[in-house]
Amino acid sequence: QVQLVESGGGLVQPGGSLRLSCTASRSIGSTYVMGWYRQAPGKQRELVATITSGANTNYADSVKGRFTISRDNAKNTVFLQMSSLKPEDTAVYYCNAYHPIIGVYNWGKGTLVTVSS
Repeated sequence: QVQLVESGGGLVQPGGSLRLSCTASRSIGSTYVMGWYRQAPGKQRELVATITSGANTNYADSVKGRFTISRDNAKNTVFLQMSSLKPEDTAVYYCNAYHPIIGVYNWGKGTLVTVSS
């Protein structure tokens, strides 16, 4: 079991930037696929971005070119740099740690991002 704590959410104007962080309670370096998901009001949770232990990344089409996922394995932390934010990016953003061998997903409690003028 991995506990995940997200931070960095808040209110930002359209076109602005935010950096989300997610710190894990244990080492994530050699095994876990880390990801960010989001859930807007009235909508299903959706994938935003993932990053493997080898730093291979995958992004939702809606955020490509605007968001960047990265990880610092030494600090057990994953980041989501968000730029050119749009009102439709407003959501609760959840951190996820997936163990590909045992097939377990671990979730954080989420951090709210609101994009509004």
